[in-house]
Amino acid sequence: MSDLRVDVELHRAEFSLRADFAVAPGEVLAVLGPNGAGKSTLLSVLAGQLLPDRGAVELGGTTWLDTERRINVPTHRRGVGLLAQQALLFPNLTARDNVAFGPRSAGATQSRAREIAARWLAETDVADLGGRRPARLSGGQAQRVALARALAAEPRLLMLDEPLAALDVDAAPAMRGLLHQVLRRQEMPTVLVTHDVLDAVVLADRLLVLQDGQVVEQGPTSEVLSRPREAFTARLAGLNLLTGTSIDGGVQVGEEIISGRVVEEMTAREPGGAVFAPAAVAVHRERPSGSPRNALPVRIAALEPRGDVVRVRATGPSGTGLSADVTPAAVAELGISAGEEVWFVIKAAEVAIHPVSGGSSGA
Repeated sequence: MSDLRVDVELHRAEFSLRADFAVAPGEVLAVLGPNGAGKSTLLSVLAGQLLPDRGAVELGGTTWLDTERRINVPTHRRGVGLLAQQALLFPNLTARDNVAFGPRSAGATQSRAREIAARWLAETDVADLGGRRPARLSGGQAQRVALARALAAEPRLLMLDEPLAALDVDAAPAMRGLLHQVLRRQEMPTVLVTHDVLDAVVLADRLLVLQDGQVVEQGPTSEVLSRPREAFTARLAGLNLLTGTSIDGGVQVGEEIISGRVVEEMTAREPGGAVFAPAAVAVHRERPSGSPRNALPVRIAALEPRGDVVRVRATGPSGTGLSADVTPAAVAELGISAGEEVWFVIKAAEVAIHPVSGGSSGA
């Protein structure tokens, strides 16, 4: 079992990167940040494609990089697997031969490489497409084959660079669910770069936020998104997240039960998350009686004007930060202010229920 340890610093004329973090075996670390924050630069350093000015990268006791000792293991000897936005499959090879390419390059016989390829095509739900060439695959199918190819090479570190960004709205949720199922069975550390906070919610155990080349926040995913310390992270989250334990048709968070649309089937008592937008939340003085909707008791922390709406920030179950977007007229009619206790009410149809990798702390 190998953990990844990174402490690097890189300076260019108009950009600097400083990152210090670790990823445990089997853990998924999501790296989020705006364009130009340094996410791609960080992946290039991990892959050995870019030499930092100072620092070290170590995986499972093996030093990949140590600028003081002038150690810099080349990319092909690091054992890094990459799944990028585009599948980048070899167009002249079948899906099966694309997946078998890694094992063959590592010295496996053709028959053994094909056995490995068959296993990973089955793991990624495209076993019946092994004989097709990339031109005959949809975007979602090609990305599944690309994931199988990355894993078949038995990488020591898996890097996912915006793996869902190029998929359409129908293919992305299915691929996200597949990644969740596959990644939680892996023992290697995984670094996921994404712009989509939902990817972090569903896939990542921990979250690292980069801004202007600096790590501004890092920690368990639910904790960082529910209690952001930086304005950027709060904007990045943009969604309400309640984590807890899955039940039939919803998630139990402390004493509260949140019902919604189950996006990916989960087993009972598995860590799950309820995700909903601030615009989906209605604010009430009293709990609606006889309503089938979700109702959460909260304490208002702040009222923030945002154009034609007011963002009502509040503290919900287990101290979780929650937000509602309501009209100024609604705020005036309710007569609410910071410190008061109210109810956040959300229709079940507006809540997406996902498995989560970050545990069920409800934070």
